[in-house]
Amino acid sequence: MTLTPLQSITLEDFLKLPETDPAREYINGEIIQKPMPKGRHSRLQGKLCSVINEITESAQIAYAFPELRCTFGGRSIVPDVGVFRWENIPFTQAGEVPDDFFRPPDWTIEILSPEQKPNKEIGNILSCLSYGSQLGWFIDPDDLSILVFFPSQQPQLLQGNDLLPILEIIPLELTVSQVFSWLKMRSNS
Repeated sequence: MTLTPLQSITLEDFLKLPETDPAREYINGEIIQKPMPKGRHSRLQGKLCSVINEITESAQIAYAFPELRCTFGGRSIVPDVGVFRWENIPFTQAGEVPDDFFRPPDWTIEILSPEQKPNKEIGNILSCLSYGSQLGWFIDPDDLSILVFFPSQQPQLLQGNDLLPILEIIPLELTVSQVFSWLKMRSNS
């Protein structure tokens, strides 16, 4: 993660800049470059989106977006996974997904990569919660733990066979162990 050495830039000016890959975020007047996702990060991100969307999309319950820019509360962040209740997706008049989302996801998920600073990612989760998110996960692949956040509550550190909280409208049960089992794609034989 690197800070872009610009004088000072407004959120409005930041949003006019071209997108980059990996994405940049605007936090407290600074531009912060996200690191390029690596293998474990990409696997968990893709699998989470797939598992959630398999259950929610056809029933129009919710949708999990990978790397979707969300601009709200003076920030413009790109959660690793942003899950929006169907009724909170700001569809266009034609019923299409818009390019711009000006609200936090209902459920925000951050997956720690080796180059990331945990407090920056947790800060994004806390910001989402203060602006209306109902749930946040901070996934640490090295520790095999998931720190779970709810609005106005103490975070919970979950590991092993602990059942993970999911948005109540999503009929899905997952344990921490199940999530990390997705990292194994080959048998050891």
